[in-house]
Amino acid sequence: MPARRTAATAAALGLAPLALTALAAAPASAHGTLGDPVSRVAQCYAEGPESPKSAACKAVVAAGGTQALYDWNGIRIGDANGQHQKLIPDGKLCSANADEFKGLDLARADWPATSVRSGSYTFKYRVTAPHKGTFKVYLTKEGYDPTRPLAWDDLDLAKPVATATDPVAANGYYTFSGTLPERSGAQLLYAVWQRSDSPEAFYSCSDVTYGGGSGSAGTESPAPSASAPSEEQIEEGADQSTVEHGGHGDQDASTSAEPTTAPAPESSPVTDVKAAGAGQDLAETGGDSSTAYVAMGGAAVLAAGAAILFGSVRRRAVSGR
Repeated sequence: MPARRTAATAAALGLAPLALTALAAAPASAHGTLGDPVSRVAQCYAEGPESPKSAACKAVVAAGGTQALYDWNGIRIGDANGQHQKLIPDGKLCSANADEFKGLDLARADWPATSVRSGSYTFKYRVTAPHKGTFKVYLTKEGYDPTRPLAWDDLDLAKPVATATDPVAANGYYTFSGTLPERSGAQLLYAVWQRSDSPEAFYSCSDVTYGGGSGSAGTESPAPSASAPSEEQIEEGADQSTVEHGGHGDQDASTSAEPTTAPAPESSPVTDVKAAGAGQDLAETGGDSSTAYVAMGGAAVLAAGAAILFGSVRRRAVSGR
């Protein structure tokens, strides 16, 4: 076979696998974490990944390194599809069973906490890539012990303190209302954001303390008050993150699933991550449901082109004999 014909045939055959490889090459994108009450990962990022101030956040870095804090908006499961309890074992709720974030599961009574009291509460979820879906926030039961690993049974799953479906993102936050029941001392709020345009879900733990002051019940030294990172802190650490802050799996951080997303706020907390690899569910790249069809369409076009080119080469080969 002439060299030119051989090269053309090789090129045609090579296009199909390249098309499939391209589907898995997009990077993961960032999405968000509970900002008020401040989540553990947001608090530790605010303190500074390289030199955290609180004993709890120092322990987070000692357990898993600094990268989890730079990747503050990535505690998620790409194929959760509502099966949260099945996929996340007791003791791993705050990390969503991800080894990178294992330091957030440490059972200790000195986590920086947000002061709350019973009654209505406005929750704020810092978001970097908006999606359709439902938020549910659960509170620990009376008698919760922060020195024991957090288990599903510690949460009052039958009575979420807040539920919101498809809230509108404004100024970098999803904001929705809930009601906090009576409790005392140290408690924890567990937020689950389940997307409806993908099986992907996001998780966060926020330590709170009832009674009007900061601190954990039963401890001699009260826990420090929690505070969210500023927008300047988020921007300064963006280069250290393994994912783009915003965007949906492409290299353009300005793209969004919701075309009217407001700009980032002046101050906020932080958390998404994990590079998308070959064979990984599209949800883990941060794409919405339409992204799958666009990518599949592109692959189909490339594959069709390869078939046509290969057929043309074959016809020439037959006619030239």
